Amino acid sequence: MKKLVIGILAHVDAGKTTLSEELLYLCGEIRKIGRVDHGDAFLDTYELEKERGITIFSKQALLKTENMEVTLLDTPGHVDFSAEMERTLQVLDYAILVINGMDGVQSHTMTLWRLLERYQIPTFLFVNKMDQQGTDHDALLNDLKQHLHENCVDFGRTQDTDYGMYELTPEQLENIAVCEEDILETYLETGIVEDRDIARLIIQRKIFPCYFGSALKEKGVKDFWNGVQKYTAEPKRPTEFGAKVFKIARDEQGNRLTYMKITGGSLKVKTLLSSNSNGQSLPGRKAEEDAWEEKADQIRLYSGAKYELTSEAEAGTVCAVTGLTRTYPGEGLGIEQESELPILEPVLNYQIILPDDCDPHQMLQKLRQLEEEEPQLHILWDSQFSEIHAQLMGEVQIEILKKLIWDRFHVAVEFGAGSIVYKETVAEPVEGVGHFEPLRHYAEVHLLIEPGEPGSGCQFFTACSEDVLARNWQRLILTHLEEKEHIGVLTGSPLTDVQITILTGRAHAKHTEGGDFRQATYRAVRQGLRKARNILLEPYYEFRLEVPAEMIGRAMADVQKMQGTFDAPEVEGETAILKGTAAVAQMRDYQKEVVSYTHGTGKLFCSLKGYAPCKNQDEVVQNIGYDPEADLENPTGSVFCAHGAGFVVPWDQVEAYMHLQSGVDMDELDSESWYEDVESAQNPGTVVDNANISRNISGKNGKFSYSGSYEEEEELQAIFERTFGPMKRDRTAFQKKTVHSSTPATRYRAGKPRQEEYLLVDGYNIIFSWEELNELAKENIHAACDKLMDILSNYQGYRKCTLILVFDAYKVEGHVEEIIPYHNIYVVYTKEAETADQYIEKTVHRIGRQYQVTVATSDGLEQVIIMGQGAHRISAQGLKKEIEDTEKTAREEWHQRRQSSKTYLFDHMSEEMQEQMEKIRLGENK
Repeated sequence: MKKLVIGILAHVDAGKTTLSEELLYLCGEIRKIGRVDHGDAFLDTYELEKERGITIFSKQALLKTENMEVTLLDTPGHVDFSAEMERTLQVLDYAILVINGMDGVQSHTMTLWRLLERYQIPTFLFVNKMDQQGTDHDALLNDLKQHLHENCVDFGRTQDTDYGMYELTPEQLENIAVCEEDILETYLETGIVEDRDIARLIIQRKIFPCYFGSALKEKGVKDFWNGVQKYTAEPKRPTEFGAKVFKIARDEQGNRLTYMKITGGSLKVKTLLSSNSNGQSLPGRKAEEDAWEEKADQIRLYSGAKYELTSEAEAGTVCAVTGLTRTYPGEGLGIEQESELPILEPVLNYQIILPDDCDPHQMLQKLRQLEEEEPQLHILWDSQFSEIHAQLMGEVQIEILKKLIWDRFHVAVEFGAGSIVYKETVAEPVEGVGHFEPLRHYAEVHLLIEPGEPGSGCQFFTACSEDVLARNWQRLILTHLEEKEHIGVLTGSPLTDVQITILTGRAHAKHTEGGDFRQATYRAVRQGLRKARNILLEPYYEFRLEVPAEMIGRAMADVQKMQGTFDAPEVEGETAILKGTAAVAQMRDYQKEVVSYTHGTGKLFCSLKGYAPCKNQDEVVQNIGYDPEADLENPTGSVFCAHGAGFVVPWDQVEAYMHLQSGVDMDELDSESWYEDVESAQNPGTVVDNANISRNISGKNGKFSYSGSYEEEEELQAIFERTFGPMKRDRTAFQKKTVHSSTPATRYRAGKPRQEEYLLVDGYNIIFSWEELNELAKENIHAACDKLMDILSNYQGYRKCTLILVFDAYKVEGHVEEIIPYHNIYVVYTKEAETADQYIEKTVHRIGRQYQVTVATSDGLEQVIIMGQGAHRISAQGLKKEIEDTEKTAREEWHQRRQSSKTYLFDHMSEEMQEQMEKIRLGENK
C-alpha cells in the first residue's frame, strides 16, 4: 500500500475545505459532510475558524483506500496566513490546487503556483464551483494554460456523470503525449500512453492534471479522487531516520506538539532525538544555544481534532510528537537538512499595546510561545521604549491574534497603527574591518560586503587563504555571520541582498577565544555599512483591481498617484481589470477606498511581489530617526589595546589602527550594483522588477586582487618565463558575456588582437570528479593521470590554448617543483608543502589581469578565490562537457571536409595540358 502526504491549497473562498469534506466522506472517514458556513466542518477544529468560516491553522486528516493511505493536509487560504501554508509545502509528496471556477486564476493563486514550482511539488488541479451560472469550462482551461502552465491537461469526464469507471479519451491521451517527445513517439505508434508514464510526467511536473466539478454538489469529485489514486506513486524513502519539522502547536492541556513528517527510516516512542544543526544556528541565537537532546514521549496520529497513539511512525507518516521543547518549524532531524527560509514574509510592523497593569517583560515571554507556533509573527522587543512589536501580514491576522492572546493568556491587547517593514542593502562593494582586543583577548576580521541579487538575502563566503587564517577560525566567522540578523545603519532595518566574503583575519596563539571573533565579525559588518552607500528597500504589492468599466479612469489615476505601474486595462463584460505593482505603503489602505467608490462592487487582490528601492528614502530615514552610534547592541567601532588596557576606536578611524592589510584594491572593485537603477527607481512610475533582473554574478562581484610579496612575484615570474618565455603586458582586456552553459565565453573588441588563453586544470580534482577516471584511479592512480593527460592533449590540439595540468606533490618529502612538457601541454608537480590549489591561486593572481585565464575545478572555495582574481572558472563536469562537445565538433568538421574534398588540378591547366593528362590517365586505366 502506497503512503502519501498530499496538501490542499487554494485562494480564500475557493471551496478547499468543502472539497476536503467530500474526500473524507468518499473514503468513509465521516458519515456526514460538514459545511464551513454551518461551522461543522471536520477540519475546522478551532472556534475562531468556525466563527469566521476560514482556515487559520493547517490540519491533517487520514484517508484510506484499498491501495493507498493518504495524510491530507488542509492549509489556510487567506493571504494573511500564507506563512502557515508555505511551511506545510516542505513535507508534501503531492499538492491539490483548488481554483474557484467563478474567479479563475487570481493573484494569490499565482503566488501559490510559484511556491509549488519553487518546492517542485507535483500538482493536481480541481476547478471548483462549476455548478454556478457563468462558469465556462473552455475559458477556464485556457486561463490555467495561460497563467499557470501550458501543460495543464483536462483529465476530467466530458459527460455530466459520476458513475462507472472512466478512462481517458484519445484526445486527452494526445494532449498528454505531446508533453514529452518519447511518449509522443510511442503514442503515434501504438495509440497508448501507459499509466506509469503519466504518473512519471506528473512527478516530473511536465503535466498537471485538471479536473472540473463542484465539491458542494458532489460533482466531479469521484473522478478526481480516482485520478489521484491512479496517477500517483510513492517516492523512494531512505532507510536511515530523517524527519522534517513543519509546525509547532499546543493541545488543550498546554502540551507542546512538534508536527513532523518522517522522511526516512522510522521513529519509535522514547527515541532520543537531537539537534542536527551542524554548526548552523537560528538568526539571533548562537550555535551552541541551539544544541539539544530530548526524548520523543508520545507519537500522535491526528485526524481532525482526534488522535491515536502509536509506538512507531514509519517513513511517509505525518505525526505530532510530545516531549520536544527546542524544535522549530523547518528544522531537519536525522539525515534531513534544515529547510530554506520561507519566501512569504510579513511587511507590516505593529506595536502591541498592553493594559496598564500588565508587565511587558512577562508578556514578552508569553508571546514567544505564540511566535513558536507562528514564526512569521516576528515578536520584537524595543529596548529603548520598552515596547513589544509584532510583524504581521495584515488586518485579519491582527483580529485573530487578539483573540488568541485573550484565549491563551486572558490579556486584552490592542494594536497600534502599523508601519512598513523596511530592509536595507548596499549599492557598492565596501571593506569592513572589525577588531576586538581588550586585555587578554584578540581577533581581527576583514570582510568584503557587496551587493547581491534582489531576493537573495544574505550570502556568506570566504576568500581567505588557510595559510593566513586557519580553517577553524574561518568557519567560526561564517557561523557568526549566519547566526545573527544583521541590521542596516539607515533605519536599523534588516540587511538583505548582500554577499559578505571573508578577506583576511588574525588570531592570537594564546589569547583568542571564540567570542572574540563574534565581536570582531559583528563590528566588521557594522563598520563596513557605515562606510557604504546604503539603499533603503520597501515592499511592493502585485495587484489585480477589478472595477466597473466606467470607473477604470479613477482606478488608473489612483495608481498613478501611488507612483505605481500597471499594464493596459482589460475589459471583461462590464468589468475592467487593472494589473500592476505599487508600494505597500501606498496601497495598504486602498481596499476600503475601492469598496467606497465602487459601492461594494470593486475587488482588490494583492500579493507580495518583493522589495525594491524606496522612492522617498530621505523622508523615511528622517522620520524613523535611527542613530547607529546610539545603538549600543550593534556597535560600529572596534576595541584596541594599549598600555595594558582596551580602548574604543570610532568606525571612521579603525583603518588607522588595524593590524592587517587585506590587499584589496577598492578602486578595482566593480561598483555596478544589482540596484544600479536606484535613481530611476525613485522616479515616479518606475519599479525595479526583482524577478526580471538577470546578471552574470561572476562578472559583477568579487573583482579584487591580492598583493603578494616581492619575492613571490619574482619566483612566479621566473617560473613562467622559464617555461613560456617573457611575459607580455600589453594584452587587450576582455569582457565576459552571459551564456547558458557551463563553458566560459568571451568577446573581443573589434580591431584588437585575440588574447592569449590559459587553461589551468586541477588534476586530482578532475580525476575524482569524472566517473570513468575515478574508477580507473581505484585500480591505478598513475594510469588515471596518464589518461587525463592524453585527453587534455587532444583537447589542446583543437583549442590552441596554453594548457597547464597541476598535480599535488606537496606530501612528497623534499620534492621540488617540476614543470614537464607532455606533447602540447605542460604538467606541473607542485613542490613540498604546496597544494595544487595554492599553485593555481598564485598563478592566476600573477597572470589573471593580463591574459584570459580559466581554471577547471569543482572545489567551491577555490572557485570563489580564482573568481576574485579576474579569472573564469569551469566545473569538472563543465570541462567534461566542453571536451565532449569539442570532440563532436571536430568529427563533424572532418566529415564535412572529407565529403567536400575534390581535385582542382585541372582547373588551372591549359587545354593542351588537360588533354595530355587525360591521355595519361586513360592509358594507366588500360
